[in-house]
Amino acid sequence: MNSGQSIPERTINYIEFNVTDISRAKDFYGQAFDWTFTDFGPDYCEFNDGHMKGGFDTTGPVTSGGPLVVLYSADLEDTRARIEKAGGLICKQIFEFPGGRRFHFTDPEGYELAVWSLS
Repeated sequence: MNSGQSIPERTINYIEFNVTDISRAKDFYGQAFDWTFTDFGPDYCEFNDGHMKGGFDTTGPVTSGGPLVVLYSADLEDTRARIEKAGGLICKQIFEFPGGRRFHFTDPEGYELAVWSLS
């Protein structure tokens, strides 16, 4: 997810769409917006719109709430504490994935977002 670059702290950095068919999503966004793609196995594909990267994920349900907005933080524990202090609720504790670590939270309105880090 953008390794090797200086990443601004606490900014939107990545967006994930839960999809039922990665091939269909790639066809649509490739044709409609000229996005490019990198496959990471049968359940995940990263897209690049030329400015921001994101992913298509088949492991979660497709919901009407929209894509998962993912922010970056160099210090997950500090950011988690800041979110909790501001009234957010942690709904998925810190976990590792191939590229770093992340956690999910809901804001006071119930929107789910995630925060990731390289380490």
